[in-house]
Amino acid sequence: MLAIAGLTWKAALRFKLFLVIAALLMLAVVGLPLIIKDDGTAQGFTQIILTYTLSAITALLGLSTLWLACGTLARDIEECQIQVVATKPIARWQIWLGKWLGIVSLNAVLLAMAGGCVFGLLQYRAGKLPAGAQKTLREEILVARGSAKEKNDPAEIEAETDRVLQQRLKSSAVEKVDVLEVRNQIREQVKAAWQIVPSSYQRTWKIDLASVREQLAGKPLQLRVKFNSAQRVSGEKTFLTLWQVGDPPKTKFWRTERPMSLAPDTFHEFAIPPDLFDADGALTITFVNPNNATLLFPLEDGLEVLYPDGGFGMNFARGLGIIFCWMALLAALGLMAASFLSFPVASFFALAMLVVVFFSGTLADSVDAGSVAAGNEETGQVGHSVLDAVLIPAFQGLLHVISLVKNFSPVDALSSGRAITWTELGAAFVQIVLLVGGFFAVVGIICFSRRELATAQGNQ
Repeated sequence: MLAIAGLTWKAALRFKLFLVIAALLMLAVVGLPLIIKDDGTAQGFTQIILTYTLSAITALLGLSTLWLACGTLARDIEECQIQVVATKPIARWQIWLGKWLGIVSLNAVLLAMAGGCVFGLLQYRAGKLPAGAQKTLREEILVARGSAKEKNDPAEIEAETDRVLQQRLKSSAVEKVDVLEVRNQIREQVKAAWQIVPSSYQRTWKIDLASVREQLAGKPLQLRVKFNSAQRVSGEKTFLTLWQVGDPPKTKFWRTERPMSLAPDTFHEFAIPPDLFDADGALTITFVNPNNATLLFPLEDGLEVLYPDGGFGMNFARGLGIIFCWMALLAALGLMAASFLSFPVASFFALAMLVVVFFSGTLADSVDAGSVAAGNEETGQVGHSVLDAVLIPAFQGLLHVISLVKNFSPVDALSSGRAITWTELGAAFVQIVLLVGGFFAVVGIICFSRRELATAQGNQ
C-alpha cells in the first residue's frame, strides 16, 4: 500500500497538481488579507483573516482532492495502467487503500503548509499591535474559549406543545391534514413564551459552571448575546439593554453602569468581572428590558457564557484536524465514484454529492413542512404530494447522514475564539472518516474488486 501511495504522489507531481495547489494556497493566505475589508478593529480583521483564508484553503483542497481522487483511479483503469499493478501479488483493496493513503498524505502536507502560514501571519500581525489591542485580541480571538448555556429540555417543549394541541383539538375542529401544521405553530408559540422579554420585564438565566469553577477563579468571562425585536425596525435601530450578574448576598454583584445600546439580529460580546458565580458554580445573569418594544432571546443562542479553556496554537491545530477529516472523506468519495465510473462521470457524481450537502437546508425545510410540494404563503397552508410518503423518510435519512459531517464547524469556532476540544476532534474522526468515509470505502472497494479490468477500453 505504501508503494501505491508513493505512485499517487508521483502522479500528483507529474500532473503539477501539488505545485499548483501549493501556489494557490499561498496566494490565498497572503493575498486575501490585502484585499478584504474589515470594520477597522484588530478583532474584526483577525476574524476575517481566519474565516476567509481557512474557507479558501478548505475549498481549494476539497476540489483538488476530488479531482485527484477521481482521476488517479479512473485514468489508470481507462488507460490500462491498472492491469500492470493488479497482476502483481497485491489485493484490490490494497490498491484502493494505497491510493487513498497517497491522497490523504498529500493533503496533510498541503494543509500543514497553508495552516502554518496562516498561524504565522496571525502572530506577526498581532505582534505589531499596541499592548492593549494585543491583550483584547488574545482574550477574544487568539484563544480557546469554552461555552456554557442554560440547559433547555426539548422534551419539555414537546410535552407542552402536545398538551396545548390536545386542548385545541377538543375545543375546535382541525382538518387531519392540517394537524402537523397546527402543531408546528403551537410549538413556536410555546418557544416564544420562553424567549420573549416584554417591556419593563426581566429575564434571568442560570448558567452551570460547576465543572470548570476551579480553573475560572480570578479570570474574567465574556457574555455573548443575541436578541430579536418583536417590531419591524430599520437596520440602524438599536435597543437599550441593562445587565446584572451575580446573586447577592451569596455572590459578588455586577451591573452595567449605564444602558448598553445593542443592535438586534447580531451577536454581541462584552466582558464581566471574575468570580461572580456561587459556591456551586451557578452564574446568575439577569436582563432588564427598558425599551417600549418586546425583545426575544432565542433558546439556542440567545445567551451564552464564554470562558478561557486553552491556548490558540493547539486549538488551531485541532481545527485543521477537522478540516483534514473532511479531506479524507472527499478522497474516499472520489475514489468510490472512480471505482465504477469513468473520470468525467465520476467527477460529476462527486460534485453532485457535494451539491446535495450544500442544499441540505432545502431538504430540511421539506422535512419540517412534511411535504415536498410548495405551500401557499398567503394562507400558510402546507402543500401535499403523493411522493411525500417516500421522499420525506428518504430526506430524513439523508439529513441524518449529512449531519454527521456538517455538525463540525472549525472555521466558525476559530474565528470566534471558541475551543475545539479533543473530544470534538475525536468525534469528527469517528463520524466523518470512520463512519461516512468508511461506508464510501467499503462500497468503492467492492465495486473495484468486482470490476473487469481487462475489458477493452474506449481508447483502444
